[in-house]
Formats: sequence, structure tokens, C-alpha cells
Amino acid sequence: MSRPDPVSRPYRFSMRQFLEIAKPYWVSEDWRMGWLLLGTVLAMNLALIWINVRLNFWNRDFFNALQAHAYPQFKHLLLVFTILAFIYIVLAVYSQYLQQMLQIRWRRWVTEVFLRDWLEGGTHYRMALRRGQEDNPDQRISDDINSFVSSTLNLFFGVISSVVTLFSFLFVLWELSGAFTLWGVHIPGYMVWAALVYSGVGSWLAHVVGKPLIRLNFDQQRYEADFRFGLARTREHNEGIALYRGEPRELEGHRARFANIWNNWWGIMKRQKLFTWYTSFYGQLAIIFPILVAAPRYFAGKIHLGGLTQTTNAFGQVQGALSWFISSYGSIVSWLATLQRLATFLESVEQVRAQQMAPAAALPRQAAPSDAAPRQGVELGVELGDLRIDTPDGRPLLQAAGQRIEPGQHTLIMGPSGLGKSTLMRWLAGIWPYAQGRGQRLPAGRVLFLPQKPYLPMGTLREVLTYPMPSEAFDDARLRQVLDSARLPHLVPLLDVDDGWMQRLSPGEQQRLAIARALLAAPDWLFLDEATSALDASLETAMYELLRRELPHATLVSVAHRAGVLPFHVQVFELRPGADGEPAQLAPPPSPGASPAPSPQGGHTPP
Repeated sequence: MSRPDPVSRPYRFSMRQFLEIAKPYWVSEDWRMGWLLLGTVLAMNLALIWINVRLNFWNRDFFNALQAHAYPQFKHLLLVFTILAFIYIVLAVYSQYLQQMLQIRWRRWVTEVFLRDWLEGGTHYRMALRRGQEDNPDQRISDDINSFVSSTLNLFFGVISSVVTLFSFLFVLWELSGAFTLWGVHIPGYMVWAALVYSGVGSWLAHVVGKPLIRLNFDQQRYEADFRFGLARTREHNEGIALYRGEPRELEGHRARFANIWNNWWGIMKRQKLFTWYTSFYGQLAIIFPILVAAPRYFAGKIHLGGLTQTTNAFGQVQGALSWFISSYGSIVSWLATLQRLATFLESVEQVRAQQMAPAAALPRQAAPSDAAPRQGVELGVELGDLRIDTPDGRPLLQAAGQRIEPGQHTLIMGPSGLGKSTLMRWLAGIWPYAQGRGQRLPAGRVLFLPQKPYLPMGTLREVLTYPMPSEAFDDARLRQVLDSARLPHLVPLLDVDDGWMQRLSPGEQQRLAIARALLAAPDWLFLDEATSALDASLETAMYELLRRELPHATLVSVAHRAGVLPFHVQVFELRPGADGEPAQLAPPPSPGASPAPSPQGGHTPP
């Protein structure tokens, strides 16, 4: 059962979601440093509040000294202010510095966890198959984690500071405000009650006015990420776009995505304008409101000028603490949207992992051993059994009929485009979850898959060539040897050059680089999914001869269209279209002496 689209959910705080994201760091291996930094910053914030309380009393004495023309007391109070101000500045600087240190440590830990969850076991690929369930995981990991960590710390310290400030100045204000009689009712500490009523009504109205900003901010983050992703796609595929003369269509797509940003931004502007009208009135009234409330006692001679300024300052501190919700409403709105995005990301990871996909046998993280002698323990083959592979929407795509591939039995899979040959390879790799029936897809030993379009990571050519193994596992002589064998001698001088190799190399060069990578990996099983489709017939033949010669103990399993690769395989499976609504059938091996009719030459786009 599919879960609801996250953008249709109500945007309210969920303690379960918050703890799922926030709690693990505070019980991790870095917990000691995390709690130490948190406690230190908290202690510094409390010290800052204590200084504010002292300055409140200083404010009273200072204005009383001015009113009384007491010059000696005036000079003493200036010295006290200088000391308090210096301490305040030091605490403020290091409080921010240590909070930023805690922020980057927490972000680093959470980013590592999210990256590992996203990449392990092909989760990133299977998440991409779940269209409409989550968007832009790169944006969630890079931007949303940073925003979540910084906002959580800011809001946490803001809440603590507001609560401590409230209780610190509440008793001061109670003593200063005295009693007030209204309509015959004696009201002790009346300014405290005035602050509570003023802030309570103000916070409730702020929520009413600002609540739509939660949804608007959530959507704005999503639209911004979509626009950025589209631009990145254009940059990555600039050659294909240029060859197709597809710039007008790209421009149209970018305009459409930016139109979502434009329209949603106008919604934010209108609501933010209304919210700013309200908060501005609220804030300006808060300046004069405590003076108006305290003025009757001042003009009655019950307090001096210093007492009036101390009372209004204490009222402002209490009112400000109670109004924290209003002043932080924009940050809370953005934080809730970020929390929702990270929570849906984690839910998607959990649902993908719940499919119980067995991981493919991965290449080890060390240099491949010499293939001069057969490896021990490589016995099991691939058993397809009654496997049925489906599309993500549940449509049957391919049906096997008990086929088996034994070690050393080089096998070719042929058939028209669009029937599921490449999807079968994905299932063999353990990354395609939509399948039914019984089948053993993972042969014993080390496995390497070469797709039609090789993946070339960022980095130097040396790192690209040895991927996913560490580049230091191979010396220069070995790298030169495999590049020469793959007919790429012109790349040897560029081994330590860092470039955008997916854009710099032609499709044929990329495929030959993947062949060289296979020579370094020396796998027991090598699966080639149209891995030579960008090569001409003679060069394709040369690459297969190279693989058979240099990897004599590897079993080749190929998907191809050209009949020229037939001599390099001893077993052929043919994929034949099924009847209407029926999956394509993987035909049994042809009888001895028979050969399947090859499909039209040329590469194709796998389903």
C-alpha cells in the first residue's frame, strides 16, 4: 500500500518524527562532546540572562542618580556597566562560537547517517523508482539537514532563554508593579497580569495570521529544489541537448519550474505582508504599552524615574519572553517544513528496505588478486526458476522458464527492445525489487555489472578508472596496461587530471574505460548490459576477445543486439514478446545447431 503524498499531509509537529531524527546523535559515539558543548552554551546563555537582570537594577540606580545629580554614584555606575558589558560581550561571542561548533558536529553525524542509509544496498536506486513518493534527496541531505540542525539549536536555546528570562523578571516585575485598583477590584502585581494578557492574545493572533506560511514555506523548498535539479540535469546532459537543438524545450521546462517558485513566492509575500503588519503593530505598541500602564504610579509619586525605567524594562523582558512564539514564528514555520521533508525521506528509506532485497555480491575494497589460477569455491550459478519480473506499477514484464547459467557458461540474452532484458540484469544485480517467483540471482564469487552508460564519478582519471576500488590498490604500470589493452593509450598521460570525464569522453571511450575497469576488477561473473553498444563491430569484437583472453575464469553474461557477439557465448536465451497483457517469455536455450535470429543492430534504451 502506498503512503500518502507528503505534500498533502497536515504540517503539524510530530514528536515521534522529531525524536527519530534528533535523538540518535545524542546517544552516539560523539555524545560526550555533544552534551559538553550543549551544557556549556546553555550555561553561557543563563549567565547572559543573569547580566540582563543585573542591568535592570543598574538601569534603576543610574536614572535615579541622574535625577538626584549624584555625580560620584554616576561614575561608579559607569564602571559597573563597563565590567558587565565586557563580560556580556565575551559570553555572547563564545556562546555563538561553541554553538556553531556543536552545529557542525551534529550536522556531520546526521549527514553521515543519511548518506549511508541512502546509498547502502542500492536504496538510492529503488527510492528513485518510487515516483511521486519523495523528491530531491540531494537537497534533503545537503540543505535540509543543515537547516534542521541549526534551527533546532536556535529554537532550543531560544525557548530556554525565554523561560528563564520570564521567571527571572516575573518576580522583579511583580515587586515593582505594586497593586492597582480597577473598578473597585484590588489587583496585586497588575503589570504581570497585563503582560500575560498582552502576550497571550498577541501569540494567538500571530498563529491565526501566520499559519498558512507553514504550507507555503514547505512548497517553496520543494519548488526551489525542483528548479535546481532541472538546472543540474541540463548541465549534466548539455551535449545531448545541444545535438538535439533542445534548448527551447529546456527553456520551457525551466520556465515552468520557476513559475511554481514565482506563484508560491507571491503567496508567501502576501501572507508575510499581512503577518508583518500585525507584528509591527504589536511590536510598536509593546514599546509604549508598559509606560502607559506604569505611568499612573509614577505621576502619583509612588516611584521615581529610575523605578519607572526599571519597571518598563522588566515589563519588556517579561513581554518579550512571553512573545517568543511571535518573534520566532517564521523560524518555526521553516523548521516544521524541514522536519517534514526529512521525516518523509526516512520513511521512504524504511519502506524500501522493508522489501527484503538481498544485496548483490560486491567487489572487495582491495586490489583484485591475480587470475592466473582458478578461484576456489566458485560453484553456484544463476537459477532463474519461475521468476516473473514486473514494472513498478505491477504490470508483468518478463517470465522465465527454468533457465540456469552455470559457472563458465558464457550466456547471451537477445531479443527486441523494450521486453525487459536490462530489467532482468537489474534483478540479477539485486536492485530491482518488483519480482515474484523463485530464483537464485546471486552467483557465488565476485560480481561486476557493466551498464550501457558507464558511471564515471568525479575525480581524477585514476580514480574513475579504478572505481569502486581504491585507486592506490593499483600501480601506474597496471593502469597503463589496461588502458593500452582497451585501446585508450591517449588517456595514460591524463591519469592524474581531475576533469568532468562524463562530458569529456565520448560514449565509446566511456565504454572502453569500463572494459579496462573490468580488467582491474577481475570478477568471477561479468554482466554486460549493452556494454559495447557505442563501439563499431570490429572494436566490439576486439573488446570481447580482450575479456575472454584477460579474464579466462570469468563467466560472461551479455545483453546485446548484434550477432557479432554470438561466437563469444556458448548459451543463448531469447526474449520473445508475450500475448496481449502477458509478460515477455524468456525462451529456453535453442536446440543444438540452431541460432536465434539477431535483433536489428545498434544500441537501445533499456526499459
